[in-house]
Amino acid sequence: MHSRNEYLKVVKESYFVSKTKKEKSQILNEYCSNTGQSRKYVIRKIHRSDPKLKQRKKRKEIYDGEVKAALGKIWGIFDCPCGQRLKPLLEIEVDRLRELGEIEMPDEAVLKLKMMSSATIDRKLKHQREFLHLLRPKRGPKPGYLLKQKIPIRLTRWDTSKVGYVEMDFVVHCGSSTLGEYVNTLSTTEISSGWWEGEAIMGRSQEYSFWALKEIRKRAPFDWKGIDSDNGPEFINQTLYKYCQREKLEFTGSRENKKNDNAYIEHKNWTHVRKVFGYLRYDTPEELMIINELNHNELRLYKNFFQPVMKLASKERVGGKIKRKYEASKTPYQRLMESDEITDEVKEELKGIYFSLNPAQLKRSIDAKLAQLYKAYEEKRKIHQVDPYKKSEPHTATFYMMRQPAIGLPT
Repeated sequence: MHSRNEYLKVVKESYFVSKTKKEKSQILNEYCSNTGQSRKYVIRKIHRSDPKLKQRKKRKEIYDGEVKAALGKIWGIFDCPCGQRLKPLLEIEVDRLRELGEIEMPDEAVLKLKMMSSATIDRKLKHQREFLHLLRPKRGPKPGYLLKQKIPIRLTRWDTSKVGYVEMDFVVHCGSSTLGEYVNTLSTTEISSGWWEGEAIMGRSQEYSFWALKEIRKRAPFDWKGIDSDNGPEFINQTLYKYCQREKLEFTGSRENKKNDNAYIEHKNWTHVRKVFGYLRYDTPEELMIINELNHNELRLYKNFFQPVMKLASKERVGGKIKRKYEASKTPYQRLMESDEITDEVKEELKGIYFSLNPAQLKRSIDAKLAQLYKAYEEKRKIHQVDPYKKSEPHTATFYMMRQPAIGLPT
């Protein structure tokens, strides 16, 4: 080995002096044939031992710490969306946030934020993401069979060019037990624009469910053309069925145990309800009041005016895979403003609401009311530092009266 190393030192001098690739190749071939060593091994050894070898220059970083810090703050203001949904917000809302005094950054950093691609946004925010899992909804009693036959089944084949078709579902806030009465949120979304509305009620009776649906319809900035629900008895009942016939609304349902039939609202159940309020059990009037204050004011404004929605443009099967293409992400407010089915009066009203809102202030108000909600829960349960996003598990009970006596010789 010592002789090979000495031989290599002599070879290196002529190797680096050589100007053509052919001469270097001849030197390597001669050395490898004389020593029996691998060609790649010899090349690595030559380059590793050469002090004059130029080190590879690092790529200049375009997005420095100032840009990353501003990106993280804006990402938090808009409730941590993905890069494809955050990019259109950066192009529109960054200047407004600077005018409102929510962020301070130079013009150069603003230009860098606006030119950042969605993939780069996801990469820069990689270590700030947290993933939560959706709690499976609890099952309830089944509705009447004869009425169910009258309501047609609709799959996910919607005409998204028409505004006014609404999917709805209930999200339970029962914690680890479905016993007794607890708060339920009626969640609705309009298929074309993604406009969301929610109303919390105590229990899931047909009377309260019907009242909540009418309250949501009053707040909607568009005319309803039809509603689609799951198979729960709170929806499949004579009260709602006759109401739809009287109001000339198309009433459709879904198949049992097929969540994809209600794909639009199932997604909103997570992002707009469960991700906000967590998995705790809310069963007091105070908690119900706080949840509805959010649903009626800050939460609906924040989600509808500042949360972009991705919309599927086309779907094509290529071999064994399905290739999907999406339109540019837009907020429900933007989609309604672009629609020809919304009147000019409603558009002017929505435009006035939009320019009167501060997304950062809305986020702070939501966080403050959620803190108030968690405090009410802690006082009710007499506990401290509750984690609302941790799924509770049912407590097991031991019944000593049913325990069998021990068998064996007395001691």
